[in-house]
Amino acid sequence: MFEVFVKTHFSSAHFLRNYPGNCEHLHGHNWDVEVAVTARELNDIDVAIDFRDLKNIVKKIMARLDHKNLNELPEFSKKNPSSERLAEFIFHKVREELKAFPGVEATSVKVCETPSSGVIYRE
Repeated sequence: MFEVFVKTHFSSAHFLRNYPGNCEHLHGHNWDVEVAVTARELNDIDVAIDFRDLKNIVKKIMARLDHKNLNELPEFSKKNPSSERLAEFIFHKVREELKAFPGVEATSVKVCETPSSGVIYRE
């Protein structure tokens, strides 16, 4: 089994509804994101997935989140845009995009809102 990952980041604002503290107010983060995918086999050029392809997938998803108020996105109109929900959202978007790459599956998404705290989502 091969696991391939890419790291990126985006900046956005959010607030957590019904949160008992400062995070209930609009504030921002520079989110760090790590996306990992797996493949059992290598392709004809001996890679699981080209880093460029995986980076393009992730870049497309980050463009939807970067420099936005996450609460204003339809996906977060009823759910809080917490680190947990962001990781889950990114994971599902990556999984959709990977349908174009047979044999490659989303493994995990790590989202950090600070250098010392974050979430990893897996299915």
